[in-house]
This record gives sequence, C-alpha cells and structure tokens, in this order.
Amino acid sequence: MVKYGADLIKVCASGGVLSKGDQPGTPQYSLEELTAIAEEAHKLGRKVAAHAHGTQSIKDSIRAGIDSIEHSSLIDDEGIALAIQHKTYLVFDIYNDDFILSQGAKVGMLPESIEKEKKLGRLQRENFRRAFQSGAKIAFGTDAGVYPHGDNAKQFAKMVEWGMKPIDAIQAATINAADLIGQPDKFGALEPGHYADVIAVSGDPLTDVKVLESVSFVMKQGAVVRNDTASK
Repeated sequence: MVKYGADLIKVCASGGVLSKGDQPGTPQYSLEELTAIAEEAHKLGRKVAAHAHGTQSIKDSIRAGIDSIEHSSLIDDEGIALAIQHKTYLVFDIYNDDFILSQGAKVGMLPESIEKEKKLGRLQRENFRRAFQSGAKIAFGTDAGVYPHGDNAKQFAKMVEWGMKPIDAIQAATINAADLIGQPDKFGALEPGHYADVIAVSGDPLTDVKVLESVSFVMKQGAVVRNDTASK
C-alpha cells in the first residue's frame, strides 16, 4: 500500500454495521496479525487506524500498537484503560446513528445493517461518554460518506449532548486531530508556521456548538475560498 502512495494504513479489525453478512463484534484479525501490521507500517513511517466495533478487536488493536480505533462502539472498561495507557486515540462517529435509523432505508441501506445499528448506536454513545469522562484521548471523526458530505459538523452537537463541553468537541476536531495524524506543527491551531486553514461562523460555538453547522467563511492555506458575508 505504501508503494502505491498510501500515507495511512487502515485495517478492519472487526466486522461492521454496513457490511453485509458479518457482525460488528466479531474479530477479523488476531492480535499477532494486528501487531505485524502495526509494526510494518510504523517502520515505513505510516500511522495505522483500525476499524473496530468489537470489544476484543478494540483491545487487540490497542495492544498491537495501532494508533487510532475507529468507531470504538463496544469498548469496555479494560479497553478504555488500555487506550489511556497506550495513549491510543478513540474516534467515535456518534452522529451516524441518527442518519442510519431515520434515512438508512430511504437511501438503500440493507435491512440487516439497520438492525445492527439499532443494537449498536446507543451503546456507542454511552461508551463515548464513559471514555471521555475517563480521560481517554478522543479525535473527531464522522465516518464521512455514510451520510451526505456537508453534514459532518452535526457530530459536534452529539459530542456535546453525550458529555463534552463545546470546547472539548472543537479541540477534538482541531488540535487532537492534528496530533493524531502526526502533524501538530502544521494543523489544528492558529499559530505562526501553521497552515492558515480557518473557518468563521455567525455566533459563538462555545455557547451554541450548532453554529458550526453553518459556515460562512473559509480560508485554505491563507487564500479565501468562500466568503458569504463579502457583499453584506
């Protein structure tokens, strides 16, 4: 994968919700296999992310040295403790449940997928709250593509609903995300030497985090690419 240009390695350590014929809690790799993947990727300077809903797969991925756990739905107390010990990032996509259960059938998701989500969604949100309150490192991730691009910011309100303060959710999407991808010197902060990637909204997201869902100004590496207020 690195030979063909990959700058991140991702592995499906457990089954999934939208994948046909499997179960989210079922491991798909052994600890030994996950360890080999992590070690080889790290030798080549690449981070590794593990898709892992299942309790055992989450713990195996953390023990293997994988850098982030995507979904983390069925993480238990031991898994949270391991994540804290290993400084592994947990990436919970907790807005998805709303979309899958309300719109999944309309957009062609399989009935089995919707049934899996019914069993998993609330548990994932409860475990998100437990992990955050326990002090685990959390980065913002949306599983983008499950629902329409442009709705990604709806996750901010869910993170606040399930235990974070608005500043915690914002930091998960900025400084924490930059740290996870190994580029805190370029992204995630308004500081000299960083890329000037900036958005602006009408309102104070520390008071109402939902204002982040309506972006009116975008700057990318110092160039303004959107300014809805320019003619006002």
